Amino acid sequence: MSVNQQAHTGPPYGQPQPGYQGYQQPAYGGQSLPGVPRSQYGAYNGPMPEYQQPVPPQGSLRAPPTSGAPPPASGASHPSGHLAYSQFEHGDVQNGIPASAAPMQRPPASQPFLPGSGSTPVSQPSAFQQYGPPPASVQQLSNHMAGMTIGTATASAPPPAGLGYGPPTSVPPVSGSFSPPGSGLYTPYSATQGPPPTSVPQGLPVAQPPFPGQTVSTQRLPTQVPGFAPPPPSTGVGPSSYPPTTGAPRPPAMPGPPLPGQTLAGPPSSQPNHVTSPPPPSALAGLHPGPPMSGLHGPPPPTHPPQPGYQMQQNGSFGQVRGPQPNYGGAYPGTPNYGSPPGPPPPPKRLDPDSIPSPQLNELPPQQKPRHRIDPDAIPSPIQVIEDDRSNRGSEPFVTGARGQVPPLVTTNFLVKDQGNASPRYIRCTSYNIPCTSDMAKQSQVPLAAVIKPLATLPPEETLPYLVDHGESGPVRCNRCKAYMCPFMQFIEGGRRFQCCFCSCVTEVPPHYFQHLDHTGKRVDFYDRPELSLGSYEFLATVDYCKNNKFPSPPAFIFMIDVSYNAVKSGLVRLICEELKSLLDYLPREGNMEESAIRVGFVTYNKVLHFYNVKSSLAQPQMMVVSDVADMFVPLLDGFLVNVNESRTVITSLLDQIPEMFADTRETETVFAPVIQAGLEALKAAECAGKLFIFHTSLPIAEAPGKLKNRDDRKLINTDKEKTLFQPQTSFYNNLAKDCVAQGCCVDLFLFPNQYLDVATLGVVPYQTGGSIYKYAYFQLETDQDRFLNDLRRDVQKEVGFDAVMRVRTSTGIRATDFFGAFYMSNTTDVEMAGLDCDKTITVEFKHDDKLSEDSGALLQCALLYTSCAGQRRLRIHNLSLNCCTQLADLYRNCETDTLINYLAKYAYRGVLSSPVKTVRDALINQCAQILACYRKNCASPSSAGQLILPECMKLLPVYLNCVLKSDVLQPGPEVTTDDRAYIRQLVTSMDVAETNVFFYPRLLPLTKADVDSDSLPAAIRNSEERLSKGDIYLLENGLNIFVWVGVSVQQGLIQNLFGVSSFGQISNTLSALPVLENPFSKKVRSIVDMLQGQRSRYMKLIIVKQEDKLEMLFKHFLVEDKSLSGGASYVDFLCHMHKEIRQLLS
Repeated sequence: MSVNQQAHTGPPYGQPQPGYQGYQQPAYGGQSLPGVPRSQYGAYNGPMPEYQQPVPPQGSLRAPPTSGAPPPASGASHPSGHLAYSQFEHGDVQNGIPASAAPMQRPPASQPFLPGSGSTPVSQPSAFQQYGPPPASVQQLSNHMAGMTIGTATASAPPPAGLGYGPPTSVPPVSGSFSPPGSGLYTPYSATQGPPPTSVPQGLPVAQPPFPGQTVSTQRLPTQVPGFAPPPPSTGVGPSSYPPTTGAPRPPAMPGPPLPGQTLAGPPSSQPNHVTSPPPPSALAGLHPGPPMSGLHGPPPPTHPPQPGYQMQQNGSFGQVRGPQPNYGGAYPGTPNYGSPPGPPPPPKRLDPDSIPSPQLNELPPQQKPRHRIDPDAIPSPIQVIEDDRSNRGSEPFVTGARGQVPPLVTTNFLVKDQGNASPRYIRCTSYNIPCTSDMAKQSQVPLAAVIKPLATLPPEETLPYLVDHGESGPVRCNRCKAYMCPFMQFIEGGRRFQCCFCSCVTEVPPHYFQHLDHTGKRVDFYDRPELSLGSYEFLATVDYCKNNKFPSPPAFIFMIDVSYNAVKSGLVRLICEELKSLLDYLPREGNMEESAIRVGFVTYNKVLHFYNVKSSLAQPQMMVVSDVADMFVPLLDGFLVNVNESRTVITSLLDQIPEMFADTRETETVFAPVIQAGLEALKAAECAGKLFIFHTSLPIAEAPGKLKNRDDRKLINTDKEKTLFQPQTSFYNNLAKDCVAQGCCVDLFLFPNQYLDVATLGVVPYQTGGSIYKYAYFQLETDQDRFLNDLRRDVQKEVGFDAVMRVRTSTGIRATDFFGAFYMSNTTDVEMAGLDCDKTITVEFKHDDKLSEDSGALLQCALLYTSCAGQRRLRIHNLSLNCCTQLADLYRNCETDTLINYLAKYAYRGVLSSPVKTVRDALINQCAQILACYRKNCASPSSAGQLILPECMKLLPVYLNCVLKSDVLQPGPEVTTDDRAYIRQLVTSMDVAETNVFFYPRLLPLTKADVDSDSLPAAIRNSEERLSKGDIYLLENGLNIFVWVGVSVQQGLIQNLFGVSSFGQISNTLSALPVLENPFSKKVRSIVDMLQGQRSRYMKLIIVKQEDKLEMLFKHFLVEDKSLSGGASYVDFLCHMHKEIRQLLS
């Protein structure tokens, strides 16, 4: 790509949006108007001028990371004073000529050029520059990642000849270069006010403190100066910077020319990896000769006395601020410090250096092999990114009016205002700016996918989709592609016709729907009609949208209970019957209905099936037995499916009798397929859709259709036959699932296994009918009853649509090509689900079939046809508009890593059905390496291969990808059963983005740090054992389990307050709930647990883990930044591995 190409910066979010107060219009070039208060949006839209130093090109270019700025226009160098982009693309503002108008060009010759000083733009009044609070301590990354950059390195001109060459470094971007929050550029320091900080770990020579009034370019010195060998690859990674862009003014400042004995500081980013020997001292202009010191702190060479009021600000997204020490400049640990005598030893680092592989170590001569250390604090932190997004984007509503806006992260609590695009609670995309051509999409390898949750639950403050009734004529649709009326349709000819935004076909407006247009071409009833002004809404469907052209009956729920020996003996049968007595009062119903329209039926089974007549006119329920399970039929029609209120006494009597009837059973064998067939036949006979709730305990080995054998074989793990463990052992269940979908019969399966029961096969019908599976291994009444009952209650009560069909339409240029989730497809376009509940997602992948245009963007419309729980046929419509780009930088600036990981996990979890697990893992690593290598090659400025550069919004891709690779499906530990893996595989396939986020990277909270007087959660910490202190108590949740980890040295008072026992040794690890104690700490911890339970779709199992206890191994499995027992890499090691993969692709 030509260096002079200009990236399209696109206008969309520079303009103020209606409804945002305090969002001011930028004056010329995005600068604030004098006297106008800074926008409260400054935190993520602020201007970020980056002054480039205009210099004639010479030698090889190397640019340093700019201070926190995300990518510049794909590899293009900026004109002087041009902008660096903010992470959220919202209000990209720039200094000088707007990007879209100015071609990329050499800086004007009229700017003064002072060797070593940089240009001094006059047009930027220092009063409007701002700085963030001084961030935290300097850290570093591994030897072979000399200077990790996140975001972009802006390309810049080579250095002036006057600079002394030390280890290749860069001038710190001090000139008012702002780091947008969340921009995790691992950067050198930028100057802010305050005394120079000093206990920065050793290693890099220091820049002298800046003088006020000068600015400096961000640039890297050439890698190799004739006659010098470059120094060894070093570990310079500064942390990422997140100062908010609001605050007091920061005067521009600038280092002067280097003094003798001093070099300019910055990340040693441009060092190659073919190092042979340290630079000969004589060649280092103006540097004191000295041995390279690895791992020693040395005082820096003499520097200017600190200027009052300025501080070298180093960007501290991941660490604590260290106290300033007089006259001590900052440098990075682990980097040879050629100009300084040895000083005090460095502070101890937490990672053992010998455990970290370093690809280049064997290339270094012996005297140069440093004991390199990768500080985990110096690599991108999920916790930091989540916190930054919360603070930047949690306070304002997310207004969906504009096209292609990236929503806040799923971990941020925010309100949505629908103004024409569907809420991110319904649809999230991997990228909100998609490539215009398929070639560009192939080059980047970023999958284009949407995770759609059509019936998602909204928080109480948000409005549910409006229901629109167009009467007998039904919804207005495009004649050709059948898309539904939506905000993007264009009305023409005075409103008499409309042009489809998906296929461009022109359709007559039906007379009853006609309305005049206003002077802007909008219909005058625009705001009165949800389908013209909102992204999500519902239409009442006409009879044409119903099966057999007749309106549906209300659905039915059938409860089917295994009464074999295990189920009765464990107390399960009695528990289910007791619970159903009260639960039947809570069947789902439409908002204004007095009672639910859903009818219920009951079946019990072991080797044979028992049907119950619970007709309201009977005094006692009647039981009918069907023992011919090979030819299943329903022995009664009338009295099997009944209204709960009418038959309440008979139902209660039945539920009392069932546990007694089977109390002495000796039958251990069960059937399974005939149970589903029975439910299906009952729904067919009643001519309605519905759901089967099946409670099942063992492998169905009794003689019957769908009989299974025990085929569990751990020896198949890591062989080519491993995939058979995930496949059903017979095709019988696939055919049964197809019949169920045709009838609208959804199956929810509750499993209570004490041994292998083949989830991969039993799960086929629930999975393909849009149902759910719940699994309680080794079920015990006292420990598992709460979890089971909570799951059952939620499952019975939640919103669900029946007999659902979903189709996703797209505008010309892309089309939906692949689908992931719990459903069935009989053709290539329609996703069919017997049932679809509010927790289920369907993931859709799109591919190009033509070119897209930047002007018109791309549109998606998801239409779901379903029957509500009252038997009403409805269409729910979600619309979303995306931007399109011709520059890769725009794609990488608008991606959403959480959604990307959700897609990649589902893609991989489907892959294990047909390929060896190792192949799937390698493909995942390769695709992500290609995504990052493409960014590095096309969007980041040239820099040494020793540097790992990640796009700002994908800086967590490596850590999250490693979590997917280490998951039980792709890398099982010895304790993970085949059934567990099949269960997790199916579960993840229909998870939404928030669920996969916490499932793969669990949330770890220090309970002892919780403020008992506030409602807030304690700040989360990273998932690593080294973050745990043995004097504290921690909570870890992943959506399925909650662990409470208690350190051996926890104060006795805390143990007493939380567990009600007097010492660590007395804590029972069989507790399934925390004891209810009347003290603030106990109340706070229990409220945290309740709050987390309320956020998840399943009730999480509570597990108490004492440090050094046998359960601790299970707990450590979830500390995903550490090495796993099953062989999974630590985050640090995996980052090194990804870096190596990227470099191989680039070379």
